[in-house]
Amino acid sequence: MTYSFKNIIIRKPNKSIENALSSQNINPVFKNILEEHNNYVKVMNELNLKVNLLETLEDFPDSIFVEDPALIYKNNCIILNPSDPSRNGEKKIISNEIKEYFENIYFIENGFIEGGDILNIYNHFIIGLSNRTNKLGAENLSIILNSLGASVSICETPKNVLHFKSECSLIDEDVILVSSKMAKLDYLESNYNLIELPIGEEGAANSLRINDKLLVPEGFKKANDILSKNYDIINIKVSEIYKVDAGLSCMSLRW
Repeated sequence: MTYSFKNIIIRKPNKSIENALSSQNINPVFKNILEEHNNYVKVMNELNLKVNLLETLEDFPDSIFVEDPALIYKNNCIILNPSDPSRNGEKKIISNEIKEYFENIYFIENGFIEGGDILNIYNHFIIGLSNRTNKLGAENLSIILNSLGASVSICETPKNVLHFKSECSLIDEDVILVSSKMAKLDYLESNYNLIELPIGEEGAANSLRINDKLLVPEGFKKANDILSKNYDIINIKVSEIYKVDAGLSCMSLRW
């Protein structure tokens, strides 16, 4: 299953994250980031995942968000191509750090694409075009995924949504948790069962299903009420990390 995991890669927090990219123009406090990150690692250990910790990269403020420069499919890793110059150098470093874990490493050489714009559902991938992912990058990733036996659909991410997965996540076999903006995407509405969150609770849409648990950002009561009827929820605080446009899925690579 897409959310059946045994292993996870997480990067230790860097103090320079206080200067990370933020559409909100907010600088997080490293001490608070560290607290949230430590709890994230603790939860993953409690879920019996094998946690593989990468060292800090102070030269790259956004580098704890390891999901953006890499994608895992089966026993393969595809090194992506982040669009922002402050992040693009992460790809070369992470490709060397994680090569021991995978049989094959592939690279996106042309076009820009980030993992936050890629939603994996079994052997299918939805790529959202955004300010961080362009058509050329999506098409080049599609070529690699097709060669590995996967199918791909390319969609437009709604305006004012940073990454495709900022406001959606796979939480069951064919169930996607979505914000009201994402619920309006014809492709999702036509092909999947959607659970739409109330306006004001968009931050809960970036939840993370790991085996039989559903990790949900802390602080969204209505989302909890909706999801707890069918899922075993663990709430995780990510309010500081959210200041730099990140959430639960961004901080790890899982397989």
